[in-house]
Amino acid sequence: MKKWIIPVIILVVVIAIGFFWAMGIKNGALEKNQGVKESWGNVQTSYERRNALIGNLVKTVEGAANFEKGTLTAVTEARAKATSVRVDPTNITPEQLAQFNQAQSGVSSALSRLLVSVEAYPQLQSNQNFLKLQDELASTENEIRTARTRFNETVKGYNNYILRFPNSMFLSGYQEKPYFEASEGADKPVDVNFNIK
Repeated sequence: MKKWIIPVIILVVVIAIGFFWAMGIKNGALEKNQGVKESWGNVQTSYERRNALIGNLVKTVEGAANFEKGTLTAVTEARAKATSVRVDPTNITPEQLAQFNQAQSGVSSALSRLLVSVEAYPQLQSNQNFLKLQDELASTENEIRTARTRFNETVKGYNNYILRFPNSMFLSGYQEKPYFEASEGADKPVDVNFNIK
């Protein structure tokens, strides 16, 4: 047997091992990136459910009471603004998330004003449709919180994977993704005013 055959076989084996190792790293990054997209889709689904419930809640409030038009208009406008903001899960930027979060915070703020205003309308508080929608909305807010938490967990796994050495050597096209952060002022208590005008 020729002396050069063994080094060539070893070289071919080393190259094959390196190729499959690099391919495994790329496939792992692809899988984690898809996980981020899926997780973001779950966040959007939760917000879409909330927006659908808000529409039904506003209609129920309008039908059950001679309610303040300004409050209903604020909720409707905030909902419209929130549904117009889109985030591309393949290229999520901190700016996109901040814009999305700001729009959703507007919905939360308008919705909390609506729910506080309802206190002045006992006939609305006894309306079964309203109570059911209110319960569903509370449940949806919990779903949103859970979806956002899972999104951040998925982003953490993705970021750790692509930034870790030696993976980072093979994943130059993959960028770190931002976390979903609380909106500015979310750490402060909500100002509830029962003096309805």
